[in-house]
Amino acid sequence: MSTDRKNHLLTRLLHDDRAILPTRGTVNPPVHHVSTILFDTLSELEQSASTNLPIGHTSYGIHGSTIQQALAQAITTLENGHDTIVTASGLMAATLALSAVLKSGDHLLMTDSVYGPTRRFCDHYLKNQNIEVTYYDPRIGEQISTLFLDSTKAIFLESPGSYTFELQDVPAIASVARSAGIITLIDNSWATPLYFRPLDHGIDISIHAATKYLSGHSDVMLGSITANSENYDRIHDHAMVFGNHAAPDDCYLVLRGLRTLPQRLNAHQIAGYKIAHWLDSREEVDFVIHPGRADHPDHALWKRDFSGASSLFGFVLKPVEKVKLANMLDNMSLFGMGFSWGGYESLLIPGYLSKIRTAKPWQSSGKIMRIHVGLEHLDDLIADLESGFERMK
Repeated sequence: MSTDRKNHLLTRLLHDDRAILPTRGTVNPPVHHVSTILFDTLSELEQSASTNLPIGHTSYGIHGSTIQQALAQAITTLENGHDTIVTASGLMAATLALSAVLKSGDHLLMTDSVYGPTRRFCDHYLKNQNIEVTYYDPRIGEQISTLFLDSTKAIFLESPGSYTFELQDVPAIASVARSAGIITLIDNSWATPLYFRPLDHGIDISIHAATKYLSGHSDVMLGSITANSENYDRIHDHAMVFGNHAAPDDCYLVLRGLRTLPQRLNAHQIAGYKIAHWLDSREEVDFVIHPGRADHPDHALWKRDFSGASSLFGFVLKPVEKVKLANMLDNMSLFGMGFSWGGYESLLIPGYLSKIRTAKPWQSSGKIMRIHVGLEHLDDLIADLESGFERMK
């Protein structure tokens, strides 16, 4: 198949990896379960130690086989990066990338809205490695330069943030960081590269919990790290030293999920907006926190930088007793309580922010809720929420 023509990104997502990998005419790349790889000659064995093996070749199972390379190629295409490392989980992608760019004595600037498990990694592992971590207000923008120390080596962003959905001025932060020789990393799981491409905005390293929208079916644990040319080698070498590996079956499932990502994400987006509008009309709801809505404080940044919105957002209830909130949540028919998101099923959980916000404490009198709108029929989802609010009363 010819690849001379530059097709639209959505077409390339379906065809690029098939064009460069040895699929022998099959639509999907083969899944190889690999540990030992045999070589016919001593010369081939010695050449296998090269770090510049062509795609489709590997020397040992931990380095990945065709399906891992196909997935990495597809994510790299989406992110417009230099290359991608696939990891066993989204958390591993974040922790591996951070440990690759930091060493003892360094200083990290971490957004105060970061995903909870990444925060735990900072507070425990990095602290034990004598790496100083300063949490910063997600809305600090270019003023983040006032927090720079001589030892500041990296800035970690997440836009929008977990639970509270503040948007960060990514280009401004990336610009001042690059001027100071500081590496920037971002968790881009919310938007996916279809709706936001961080490397195009100056970020060095983009991280995904591929478990979520990239997979889309709630049956995989996987992560990815896409880096620019200046930073890929250090990520790759670190991953090899730590023995990073992603299971071939999980890689296959995420690659399969990527084929339908544009259609799924669009359906999620439409449903998310409709549910957000419906929630905004409810007397039980104080306010909705959806970056794609004009009433979001950072909506101007969203309009400038993003091309769409996923269906994960927040809303704050008017003050309600815990027993009444439990009445609502314990008996939902379609909205489940679970800590992931990005799958086909809808989820609804309360947020507990008092212990995980330090630089910019969350201020609201009512309980903040995080909602993921799945792919169920909209009327059924609204009926489930409506029944829940009635029980809460």
